[in-house]
Amino acid sequence: MLLDGKAEGERLTLAATGAWVAQNARRLEGEIDGMARRNGGIKRVDIDMAGIQRLDTFGAWLLERLVRSFTAQGVKAEVTGLAEKYRALMDEVRGVKADEAPHKEPGTLTSAFASVGLAMVLVGGTISSIINLIGALVVAFLRMASRPRSFRLTSMVHQLDNVAWRAVPIILLITFLIGCIIAQQGLFHFRKFGADVYVVDMVGILVLRELGVLIVCIMVAGRSGSAYTAELGSMKMREEIDALRTMGFDPIEVLILPRIMALIIGVPILTFLGSMAALYGGGLVCWLYGGIDPDIFLSRLKESISLNTFQVGMIKAPFMALIVGVVACVEGLAVKGSAESLGLQTTASVVESIFLVIVLDGMFAIFFASIGM
Repeated sequence: MLLDGKAEGERLTLAATGAWVAQNARRLEGEIDGMARRNGGIKRVDIDMAGIQRLDTFGAWLLERLVRSFTAQGVKAEVTGLAEKYRALMDEVRGVKADEAPHKEPGTLTSAFASVGLAMVLVGGTISSIINLIGALVVAFLRMASRPRSFRLTSMVHQLDNVAWRAVPIILLITFLIGCIIAQQGLFHFRKFGADVYVVDMVGILVLRELGVLIVCIMVAGRSGSAYTAELGSMKMREEIDALRTMGFDPIEVLILPRIMALIIGVPILTFLGSMAALYGGGLVCWLYGGIDPDIFLSRLKESISLNTFQVGMIKAPFMALIVGVVACVEGLAVKGSAESLGLQTTASVVESIFLVIVLDGMFAIFFASIGM
């Protein structure tokens, strides 16, 4: 036998002998299972391991299983006589699945609250990261203002080309179609009341104050924001950002500041072009579908809008551009070392940017209404 037992009252003494290795697995398991079932009023078990010749991982795990079996029955089990060279192995085995308590699945309501709590923690972390990045951008901008030659103008121009110039065709097309749709729907409903001409007021105010800048920023978030996240995330995965720090460069100043500056400059330009395209589309539909002559359309447009109407949309543009750029860069820097993480952060970047742009637009609407603009 590899495990011999002797009972003395409430005490059971087990003496281990031979080689506790994988080759003796079948024999060891049978003897250990037999000993574990012995519980005739036993309150203490001493397992003497001084007589073993060899002990491998399998044998150590069987010994631990025996100890846990007695412990689960409320019996105190103690291992003695184990050679010093095997103590490290036993410590490792003892740390495996130490908690044998059955895992209780949370209920549906508990899971729902846990999901909400986790989501709030993630939102708080994202907001904290955005604030930290804005602070780092301010510091980098002040440092650049004190040393203008350190600003990477070439990088900013390159990003401006990607963000603004190459986005012009799609922005013009989308805003033109939006203007056409607004005018067509307005004419379709206003015609019932004989108020066709008021479609011009609706198109002018809606495009210049709200929809022009909103549609442009949503397009920029989906096009340029996702590109920023993917670029920075790829750099993070390839450890290029860490390499920049090692070489003494500030990634905020080298990578992020030129991108944010390009967005702040480019988005107002795209907003202006998009608003003009939407007005042109609305005027075209009013002429072809509603029978409103272009001269009448322009005359009514001058009466319905003011400089304030145009200013409201243009004031929003750089702030929304800043939000889109900061969120995109934050999510890019949060990418881990896998392609799955890159995809998740890119998706999160677009969703968060669009959400925050809409929230910011609502806040601006309240603000401008309160000051009479």
